Amino acid sequence: MPTHTRRTFLRASGALVGGIAASGTVTAATRTDRYLVDLRRNADLGGVEVVHDLRRIGYAVVRASRSEAEALGTAVPDLELRLKEPETNGRAPRAEAVTAADEPLYPLQWDKQALDVEAAHEVTTGEGTRVAVIDSGVDAGHPDLDVNVDLSRNFTDDGAGAGVPAGGDHGTHVAGIVAALDNETGVVGTAPATDLIDCRVFSDEGGASFGDVLAAIAYAAEIDADVANLSLGAYPVPRRAVETADGETSTFGSFYGKVLNRVMTAANREGTLLVISAGNDGANLQNDVGERIDLDGDGDAEYLSGGYWISLPNEGAQALSVSATGPIGFRWGKEGLREPPESPAFYTNYGTNAVTLGAPGGDADLSAIGTDAAWYYDLVLSTVPGGYGWKAGTSMAAPNVAGAAALVKSANPEYGANQVEAALKRAATVPEGYDRAYYGSGFLNVVDAL
Repeated sequence: MPTHTRRTFLRASGALVGGIAASGTVTAATRTDRYLVDLRRNADLGGVEVVHDLRRIGYAVVRASRSEAEALGTAVPDLELRLKEPETNGRAPRAEAVTAADEPLYPLQWDKQALDVEAAHEVTTGEGTRVAVIDSGVDAGHPDLDVNVDLSRNFTDDGAGAGVPAGGDHGTHVAGIVAALDNETGVVGTAPATDLIDCRVFSDEGGASFGDVLAAIAYAAEIDADVANLSLGAYPVPRRAVETADGETSTFGSFYGKVLNRVMTAANREGTLLVISAGNDGANLQNDVGERIDLDGDGDAEYLSGGYWISLPNEGAQALSVSATGPIGFRWGKEGLREPPESPAFYTNYGTNAVTLGAPGGDADLSAIGTDAAWYYDLVLSTVPGGYGWKAGTSMAAPNVAGAAALVKSANPEYGANQVEAALKRAATVPEGYDRAYYGSGFLNVVDAL
């Protein structure tokens, strides 16, 4: 099998906004009503609306004017993020005819078969663990999901509550990959017995604020979640001060990275492993330095001064970053599989030191879309509000790792977050004939990690 090098370096577009350019997994734009503040000592928050109180690590998210925010300390605008999934997802069908009364769908779950979760479940199904899904909301009414509504939280200001997929079906799909019940109906998750928590950060308008994500990470640690899954991100974020499209210099990127690292480090120290999708840009995160891209959308490439980009939060401190793999031809290829389940997906970000593990996230034969072929079988089948459906992305790979982490923790309750990650990394291996840049430590091996 040849070594895979089928990636372009980066295909980025959109305007540079607040130090983050729009691309790939999400688009980002600065807000004018909310600020992230690195608080001065003894800062008085009494005169502003505190959206999220993160004072135990020295920060706050406030709704205020710029001058009011800057009176409290160093302040930058909050970011509004929007999900942008791989193009295949918009063409993938929902399994409308499938209900919880139908026969089990495990034969279509190539991801669970590749991970041999049946063997893993002979050891543990995740009992005694807790996984927080920081996403668009989880449908607590789905018959194949058991959501702890009492601990679930809505971190947006839309008033729609928690345990509802108000931000879209993405979070319900992610949750099913982690923890769909082993109830002889529908699909099964990697850790079906874990305590599943919905931490909704995408609102009913589709956006997620960076400050809400930070608060959700902190909350996951506060409720003693063993794992928090974040199938979201922003890329490219400059590591250093850059010249924006309008000629001004922005240092926002370094600020966002600083506050994120502090929140993530605190969560890890408190025992919460942060499993994060690597992103869907097809980008080499290891060598993304000083490339020319179209910053202002006018069709001409500009130079992002300084270069040296980073993807957040998956390249933040203590992140377990997950790339995506998938088959081509699962149950529809005339001559069997053209690509095995452990082969890199066409869209996945990569980079030897930027990726921790590779895991099943789905792939697609783009030439088969629009034909009679069941090309979508190569995507990941999971729960969606009202039924089941197929999606692909590093968003789907991360929850397979999050579920595996819950299994390791269940089997080894004395392990801390770093020990769980170490067990997963030790068990993983790079498939023969493939480039390590797509896998970090290797392809997820749940059984051996136990």
